[in-house]
Amino acid sequence: MYHFAIDGNEANTTQRVGSNVYAYELLIALEKLTREKQEYSWTVLLSSPCLADLPAEREGWRYQVVTPRPLWTQIGLPMHLFLQRQKYDVFFTPGHYAPRVSSVPYISSVMDLAFLKYPKQFKRKDYLQLKEWTRYSVKHADKVLAISEFTKEEVVKTYKRNANDVFVAYPALPTAAPTEKASLLWLKKEAGIKDPFILYVGTLQPRKNLVQLIHAFSLFCDKYSSKKSTPQLVIAGKIGWLAKDILGAAQHSEYKDRIHLLGYVTDAQKELLYKKSECTVLIGQYEGFGIPPLEAMAHGTLPISANSSSLPEVMGEAGFQVTPTDTEELANTFQEVFKLTARQRAVLLKKGRLQLKKFSWQRSAEIILQEMIQVATDHGKQCP
Repeated sequence: MYHFAIDGNEANTTQRVGSNVYAYELLIALEKLTREKQEYSWTVLLSSPCLADLPAEREGWRYQVVTPRPLWTQIGLPMHLFLQRQKYDVFFTPGHYAPRVSSVPYISSVMDLAFLKYPKQFKRKDYLQLKEWTRYSVKHADKVLAISEFTKEEVVKTYKRNANDVFVAYPALPTAAPTEKASLLWLKKEAGIKDPFILYVGTLQPRKNLVQLIHAFSLFCDKYSSKKSTPQLVIAGKIGWLAKDILGAAQHSEYKDRIHLLGYVTDAQKELLYKKSECTVLIGQYEGFGIPPLEAMAHGTLPISANSSSLPEVMGEAGFQVTPTDTEELANTFQEVFKLTARQRAVLLKKGRLQLKKFSWQRSAEIILQEMIQVATDHGKQCP
């Protein structure tokens, strides 16, 4: 029997975003994948009691709270792994932070290296922590999980890891559908949004190129005149750090009455926005992976994304790719989207549905399980 340990802290939180969602979905997928297979036993290690929506305990799937909670990855977790070193074959962390010392072979994960590319866009404490801990985790891990081929290339290049030691396990769409539905009344009356509109979903932060998006929208409005419609721009997401320039660009735009800054939206509201939008935009300078293009494809709208970092491999041929800093090109792309015939749009939407099939939590769980077995085998584990 294989006995694996997982750091479940990224998943064990109520407000899941980014890496929290990734860890949560992987826990669900790994538990489901091995539910009927008695040769696998899992212990999910936590620093606080397990939340109710994590997979239920069963024979072969257990949760254990490890103490002390303060300095967990430096003290509590390494101590636990040392004491249980004969029990666990492999330890897996779905985040950047591996234990400072591990008596058990381990796999660490990397979402992206944006903190190295844009250090000034991170708080100094966060930057220093990410820089040091990611470097240590990647250097000492037996294997490294990357969430895209782009991130894999970045890890290999930056940390001089052998490419064979870094594998890709893609994110996918969330498995749980919103429990409620947002109404058109909310969209039209409360949010004040009119058709047609262009949508951005995500945190408001500099590297998302939202100032360029707002400028491109203004250029588009200058060119696109119609008595029947006045295009809108909807920006949905919490205000992040260093968002002052973004808010200023929206406030001082000639078309500020058409720009809607919604702040945080619920999953149900987000779903409605996708379904009603003309297109969605993600033109960030640096993306380890991009969920919004997948969400756009799933909800029947067209994605526009940057032609850099991981976004081309995420989107494939399902939408439009642009140079992220070229506002003229983006404005022209908006015009192209708005002029699409129903047949042309249908062709792109079909490509989107096909592209979605490349991203599956089950497939990613299968890849991770095989890599964990390989690490165990490399360390002398023999199982039938």
